[in-house]
Amino acid sequence: MIDRDRFPVDPWKLVERSFNAGDTGVTETLFAVGNGYLGFRGNIPEGRHAHEHGTFINGFHETFPIRHAEQAYGFAEVGQAIINAPDSKVMRVYVDDEPLSFDIADVREYERVLDMRDGVVRRHVVWSTPSGKEVRIDFERMVSFEEKHLAIMRVDVTVLNADAPVTISSQIINRQDGEDVYGGAPAHPARAGFDPRKTERLQERVLQPQEYWQDELRSALSYRVTNSGMTIAVLADHLVETENEYSARRLVEPDIAKNVFRVHAKAGVPIRVTKLVSYHTSRGVPAREIVDRCRRTLDRALEVGVDEHFRQQRAWLDAFWERSDVRIAGHDSLQQATRWCLFQLAQAAARADGQGIPAKGLTGSGYSGHYFWDTEIYVLPFLAYTTPQWARNALRMRYLMLPAGRRRAFQLNEAGALFPWRTINGEEASAYYAAGTAQYHINADVSFALAKYVRATGDNEFLFREGVDIAVETARLWTTLGFWRTTNGDLPVEVETFHIHGVTGPDEYTTVVNDNLFTNVMARFNLRFAARTVRLMADTDPEAYRVMVERLALDPEEPDAWDRAAEAMHIPYSAALGIHPQDAVFLEREIWDLEHTPPDKRPLLLHFHPLVIYRYQVLKQADVVLALFLQGNHFTDEEKLADFEYYDPLTTGDSTLSAVVQSILAAEVGYQDLALEYFQQSAFVDLGDLHHNASDGVHVASAGGVWTALVSGFGGMRDHFGELTFDPRLPASWDELAYSLEWHGTRLHIALTRSELRVTAGEGDPVSFSVRGTAFTAMPGEELVIPLADQGPVIPGRPTIRQFEDVRREDGTLLVASIPTVTSAIPIITDTGVLGTLEAPAEPGETVGA
Repeated sequence: MIDRDRFPVDPWKLVERSFNAGDTGVTETLFAVGNGYLGFRGNIPEGRHAHEHGTFINGFHETFPIRHAEQAYGFAEVGQAIINAPDSKVMRVYVDDEPLSFDIADVREYERVLDMRDGVVRRHVVWSTPSGKEVRIDFERMVSFEEKHLAIMRVDVTVLNADAPVTISSQIINRQDGEDVYGGAPAHPARAGFDPRKTERLQERVLQPQEYWQDELRSALSYRVTNSGMTIAVLADHLVETENEYSARRLVEPDIAKNVFRVHAKAGVPIRVTKLVSYHTSRGVPAREIVDRCRRTLDRALEVGVDEHFRQQRAWLDAFWERSDVRIAGHDSLQQATRWCLFQLAQAAARADGQGIPAKGLTGSGYSGHYFWDTEIYVLPFLAYTTPQWARNALRMRYLMLPAGRRRAFQLNEAGALFPWRTINGEEASAYYAAGTAQYHINADVSFALAKYVRATGDNEFLFREGVDIAVETARLWTTLGFWRTTNGDLPVEVETFHIHGVTGPDEYTTVVNDNLFTNVMARFNLRFAARTVRLMADTDPEAYRVMVERLALDPEEPDAWDRAAEAMHIPYSAALGIHPQDAVFLEREIWDLEHTPPDKRPLLLHFHPLVIYRYQVLKQADVVLALFLQGNHFTDEEKLADFEYYDPLTTGDSTLSAVVQSILAAEVGYQDLALEYFQQSAFVDLGDLHHNASDGVHVASAGGVWTALVSGFGGMRDHFGELTFDPRLPASWDELAYSLEWHGTRLHIALTRSELRVTAGEGDPVSFSVRGTAFTAMPGEELVIPLADQGPVIPGRPTIRQFEDVRREDGTLLVASIPTVTSAIPIITDTGVLGTLEAPAEPGETVGA
């Protein structure tokens, strides 16, 4: 998957040893730096030859009307897209007025390194100019974790073998319309073809110039966003260190600011230019105020000193790795990939500070910078168990979205609140309701993440003050969205069941269905959690309970109604097949023969009309299997195995959210080799560009899932009912897996081998847990060594499509696998004659390609 000559294995670094313009988009993503508020793509400082010149700020967006081909009541009306902020990364180097340009430069040495312990990207180049001058150029780029609004770039230039005129041009460019460094057309061809994963392209001017100026070596640009009204300012200051003579010139216009340093360089005498940049944004504060904030950030940064900021960055990351690292003994390639994924989570979440966590972090414009339910299910567990404050911040984002959620629920004739499927500002931004708005499960996902955070931390203060509003309002929606049905069937008495119709589960290849198993199971949890939370408040904090009842106008009978609906929730089950159907009619569809689907027809969403896909049993991502993991305490071991074996051959993996969950369940039920295969796919999603879209940004949810696959999959950790348990599944080829967890303020250091589990508790309260049903308590400073008889059941191979041979549905009909294609040529006849031929469809029941 990876050219290891070009990208050698290093457990703590991502190293690139040669430049290749052919995969610029991917390397821009892989070498991006950010802190959760500000993100820089890994563009080269020369400012040219980019797939996407990217500078992104979390939540900084433009709005625009969504133009539907056919409008209907309740459709999302206003879209949102992250804005490509003014680009301050440009620091161009000229020698003898010849620019360093990688398409023509004679580069004798090249190395670029993302150091995951220092939090810095460094690049080393030795360039031989056309006149034979040898020039060493070393570049560093850092976005500070400690100082949210600060980035530092530093370039060192030394002409090794001669005197020469050297120019360093430091720039800030507003690239909103795609211009290159000289204001011309984009350096890369326009993107073609349909792909819903890419960002919206805004046609009108987005950033309206406000205040711009220069003062000595300091430059400022500021803007107001045309429709959203947000404001932004960026300031850059410079430090020049050299024994050579130099002069400085400057230029500022509405969309560009330049500070140009002309140096009479002596052979072997270095030149260092350090660029300190500050970005600030606001929902509408005047630009002048934002400029002042940038000024104060830079003043403070200069007082502290540049070297001190680099030291603070290392200290910050030392603490991050102490609580977050996962160690895989003897597998440096997997270790590198794992740490890269964990580092991306820090870069996406650390300083989000009440904003959401975009699906691509701040590494690209994919998915328009939107927040999805991916955060709650795939990223929050890592945050809650390693840095709980970050998890709390992410949950506060959902709390702040409740007013918009209430409006959305009312618009859809429901009580409570409905969280949007994709959004930046809290309003639904998805124009395709079937795979967007219909994903009501996001309500339960948010509530589930809240419960997981509170159970891991014991933070009832947050739960009682703000979290309870999320629990109550999401539960209220289920009571009006769902409905009661009375049946007796084969029973002598009537039975009331609670159903939820017209929804879409996580699998977007099956939309607007009745009784989606994942939705029902998660809604049941949501209802129960809300009822328990309200009763807990009444029992333990009567004053907080009183304030909440008044604030939310809670009827004292509501918790009982939630419990009744949860207890009566319909959970689909097929006795004939011995599995849980994904929804009420899923098993009535024909099976898509994925094993014989040509690779050039994947992913399906880019090659088949949705109506074609919707007619088949085929999954974009794990749906029932995800429910088996999140709510595994409600399914037996036998049910998990049967469900996994049924759905695994039907799952395309077209979504990067899928492999991590399939890895976890494969490990649990016994397909341990398959679990490792899925884990490797997840770990290298971006590093190996496995889905061919890493150029659009990091798959942050998959990166979060890598942590969960290690800790919950191979590590066997669960926290059902708020009880910490372990049932390990260490891969046969691994000697040791080690990681840390924080449970109610006490850090646990866990090391797993094939024969034992070692648990060491740090400072704090004792922690009770169980290993395969046996209870233990870890005292502070104590190490427990727990023998393990094995690593769970082992099943060779993987489930295949052949399992469906001679299998019948409830109605007695046979399951048949096929592909929606055609197999023989027939003429295409129109009013003007025969235009060509079309392959005729397969006969009903024929297994195409088998």
